[in-house]
Amino acid sequence: MTTGLLNLVSVGPGHCELIAPQAADALRNSDIIVGYSLYLRWVAPWIKGKHIHTLPLTQERTRADVALASARAGQRVALVSSGDIGVYAMAALLFEQMDEADTFDLRITPGITAANACASLLGSPLSHDFATLSLSDWLCPWQWIEHRARHIAQADLAVALYNVQSKRRLDGIYKILRIMLEHKRADTWCGAVRNAYRQDQQVDIMPLGELPKRQFDMLTTIVIGNRFTQRKRQWIYTPRGYSDWDEKRTLEDAAGDAVISTAPANARLLVNQPVSVPVNAVWVFSGTSDGNALARLLVAAGLPTVVSVASAYGMELVRRNVPGATVVAGRLGIERRRQLLKDSRARLLIDATHPYSLEISHQLIELSRELDLDYFRYERPDSHADAPTQQYDSVEAAAQAAIASGRRIFLAMGVNYLASFIQHPDAADRAWYLRLTPDPVKLQRALELGMQRDRLIAMQGPFSQTLNEALWRDLRIDCIVSKASGDAGGYPAKARAAHALGIPFITIRRPAIVYPRVAENFAAILSFLQATSSA
Repeated sequence: MTTGLLNLVSVGPGHCELIAPQAADALRNSDIIVGYSLYLRWVAPWIKGKHIHTLPLTQERTRADVALASARAGQRVALVSSGDIGVYAMAALLFEQMDEADTFDLRITPGITAANACASLLGSPLSHDFATLSLSDWLCPWQWIEHRARHIAQADLAVALYNVQSKRRLDGIYKILRIMLEHKRADTWCGAVRNAYRQDQQVDIMPLGELPKRQFDMLTTIVIGNRFTQRKRQWIYTPRGYSDWDEKRTLEDAAGDAVISTAPANARLLVNQPVSVPVNAVWVFSGTSDGNALARLLVAAGLPTVVSVASAYGMELVRRNVPGATVVAGRLGIERRRQLLKDSRARLLIDATHPYSLEISHQLIELSRELDLDYFRYERPDSHADAPTQQYDSVEAAAQAAIASGRRIFLAMGVNYLASFIQHPDAADRAWYLRLTPDPVKLQRALELGMQRDRLIAMQGPFSQTLNEALWRDLRIDCIVSKASGDAGGYPAKARAAHALGIPFITIRRPAIVYPRVAENFAAILSFLQATSSA
């Protein structure tokens, strides 16, 4: 009986020089070639004169059937796949449809996967433990994809995302990125590679926080690093561990980790000697000076108080300004927050995060409902500036207006929206100035996004009208952009200063969100606590 031969051939990303000699030999020695037409164009030199079956992308099962039938008939067949045929490709389907009684020979040639190809163009982001995750729900339920993404993020694994976005699946990638941002730092280094080693190749490196602002397609692979991933020149890499680990990355803002301290402001934080979180305490999630002021009142009222902040700089401010409070510092992620709130039997959750921090507010609302925990949103009163302003609902619209209005533009709004301005396609000839809090992490991020050092102003606000006028006049600023930060954020003083100087003042409106319970003054929260104590 004639025995056929079935070659499962991997041709990598499509660049002829990256096709393994073993794959080329398998193609030369096959009489029948089965594959998707795009893949076959890459291997044209090795399949001339062969009998070729091309079938579109959605007919994988038919492709496997054709290859199996030809091999069973005693022919030499090559089933061709891009990347590695055993990774999100045809090999598994072929094994599913193959019979135990089949007698043809089977040979599998490995190839360069999309993860490997893209990693090589980015540098070395997959040098330590990593995962791959396909976002296609064509053959896998979406809830499985989200579940796996959450565990990858919690473990802080580097990950290569396949099948990122299609015309049918526009929103899935943004859901996955939100999950990643729950557990990974927004400044985690990432890369997006389109058409790796093919015509129109595009390679972009950016922080994780920038990815949700972008659009992708099925030709793009995204690589998300872990907390140790670093940038050097035009590359990103994840250390293997030959040198000492970066202690800042292991504790400061690390996904899933909390630094807990009740030490006085002038004490050195002992990393390996955290204190326990008090039981039945009021938890204040603080991202503004208001949060710290509220926490100070709670401590003065004799209430056990925990203040949760995102950064080491935030912890420094709490330890200096709220003596007696326990500080929890770090971008914890929802799982770690859930554990801390549950284990400490938290009494009340106060959301005093920044008005523009939608992600954390949504997370805290979800946790309060899940844990049956009383929730208060402290919402600093919105300001109505007694000076003309141009108000926009989106960052993109504000950026377009700023570019149309000025050439020396002052961003009085921190670093989170910076990329939308300085990386705007029409922004090349604009001089951008940025004022932000003197947090080393935020300063570094601003530099990495492209800010010039001599145009960074690191100061702790709020600022008076007089100071704003003097600074903007000295810098010859001709346009101001600000968030609607309220009185506590110095918004009216900024608006009046811009009006006095006769320059446009552009405002990004607060995002709309429905909170379960809102207080615009501290007295309402203290009254609620007194009432629940006596009940």
